[in-house]
Amino acid sequence: MPGRVLRSVCTAALAVLAAVPCAAPAGAEPAPGGDGAPRGVAELLTDLRKLYQQAEEATEAYNATEVKLTAQQAAAKKVGAGLTGAREALVRSRAEAGRLARQQYQGTSELSSYVQLLLSDDPQHALDQKHLMDRAQSDRLSTVARLTNSERRADALAAQSRKALAEQKALAAKQRKQRDTVRTKLTDVEKMLASLSTEQIAAVAEREDADTDKAQDKLITSGALGRAADGTAGLGGSVRAPSAEGGEALAYAVEQIGKPYLWGAEGPDSYDCSGLTSRAWARAGVSVPRTSQEQWAELPRVELSELRPGDLVVYFPKATHVAMYIGDGKVVHAPRPGAYVKVSPIASNPLLGAVRPDPDAGPLDAESYVPPVLPPGATEGDDTGNSSQTAP
Repeated sequence: MPGRVLRSVCTAALAVLAAVPCAAPAGAEPAPGGDGAPRGVAELLTDLRKLYQQAEEATEAYNATEVKLTAQQAAAKKVGAGLTGAREALVRSRAEAGRLARQQYQGTSELSSYVQLLLSDDPQHALDQKHLMDRAQSDRLSTVARLTNSERRADALAAQSRKALAEQKALAAKQRKQRDTVRTKLTDVEKMLASLSTEQIAAVAEREDADTDKAQDKLITSGALGRAADGTAGLGGSVRAPSAEGGEALAYAVEQIGKPYLWGAEGPDSYDCSGLTSRAWARAGVSVPRTSQEQWAELPRVELSELRPGDLVVYFPKATHVAMYIGDGKVVHAPRPGAYVKVSPIASNPLLGAVRPDPDAGPLDAESYVPPVLPPGATEGDDTGNSSQTAP
C-alpha cells in the first residue's frame, strides 16, 4: 500500500496513460461512478488506495507461499537423497542374504560345517567349536535384520517422497494462482489510472499529500512517538540510537534508496516492502521472517514511543506493508509497484504497530551515533505508478 503521492505524480501518470491503449486523453471528464455520476477526489483516492492494498496483500501471500515452497523443495530433496541411500542399502542386504542362501544350499556355510561336526564321532570336539554356531547364527540373524530394516526404511521413505512431492506440486500450483492474482490486481490499478484525466491525477496527488500531512501532525501531537524532556509531545524517538546491528540494517536500507519496487523481489537490484526489510537485517547478521505478516507475528512488539532506528513499522490491519524506522518520525521503505525505495513520514500509511528484530541488543551511545546521510531526493519520488508487466 502506498505512502504519499508526491509532486512528480502527474508526469508518471501521464507515462502510464500513454502506455495504455484505453487511456483517456488529457482533460477528459472525471471517471464516473457506478451511477454514472462523476466521482470526487476523495472517492478516487479511496479506490486507488484499496487497489494498491489488495495488490500488496496478494504480493505478501505470494511471498509466504514462496518461502514454504522453498522449504518444501529442500525437504523433498532431503527425502529423495535418503530414499536413494535406503535403496542402495536394500540392494546390499539382498545380496548378502542371497550369499548366505547359496552357502546353505551348497553346504559351505559355517552353520553347515557345525551340523557336520554334531554328526561326527567326537561330540566333545563339536562342543569346543560352539563358537562356530554362534557366529553363523549371529551372521544370519544380522543379515535378515538388515534386510528387513532396509525394506521397511525404503518403503517408509518412498511414501514420504511421494507425499513431499505432492505437497511441492500443490504449493507450486498455489503460487502460480497467487501470481496471477497479483497481476490481475496490478492491471486493475493500471486501468483505473488510465481512466483518470491529468486534472484528476493532480487532485488525487494533492489530496493524498494533505491526508498524509494531517495524519503525521496528529500522530506527533498525540505524543505516540514520545515526549520531550519538558513533557510536551514531539519526536521523542528521534534522539534514540539503534543497536549495532540495527545501525547496519538501516545503513543498508538507506543505500537502496532510489531502487525500484518489484513485487516478490529481495534485492539487490529491486525490492518489495518486506524484501527490503528482511534483506537489510540479514546483511546485519540477523535473520527475520520474509513477509510483513510473519515479521509482525513473530518478532517482539515495541511501543511507538520506544522506537529506535532499525525497528520495523507495520501497517494496515492485515500487516500487509512494512517499513524501517529512521528516526525523526520517518521511515525508509519500498512503497508500491512503480515507485522506488524512499523516505516517507511514518504516518504515510495506517499504522498497525512496530516490532524489533534484536530486542536483546542494547543501543549504541546516543551522543556518538551518527545517522546515515540520506541521498538527494530521498523523500521525493513517485508512489503512484504500477506495472503488471513487472510481475514474475
